[in-house]
Amino acid sequence: MTTRQDAKGDGGDLPAGAGRFAARYPAIWQAYGQLGERCAMEGTLDARTRRLVKLALAIGAGLEGAVHSHVRRALREGIAKAELEQVMLLAVPSLGLPAAVRAMTWIDDLTGETDTER
Repeated sequence: MTTRQDAKGDGGDLPAGAGRFAARYPAIWQAYGQLGERCAMEGTLDARTRRLVKLALAIGAGLEGAVHSHVRRALREGIAKAELEQVMLLAVPSLGLPAAVRAMTWIDDLTGETDTER
């Protein structure tokens, strides 16, 4: 997947389509980033918990690019691969096994795990 630098400037990577949107419509992208920041600051969840919740939401919505983005950011923020996998496993009872397997493959895309044995 092609990525480009996050237009918000936080060092994260965007999927190519989102990067093109940010470049083409910078004022809208900036306002969207501000909305996200304000939503994050409104509650009491810490940054680590917010990241895991955002990963869960991306998994639930079936958004591969968003899962990749949140996994990349989580790893960069020091969240362990085992914690990301637990979020994926929590999808089994509520979203079903196929959705969890799909999420597992997306997480594996970034953690490099491809073998079938543990």
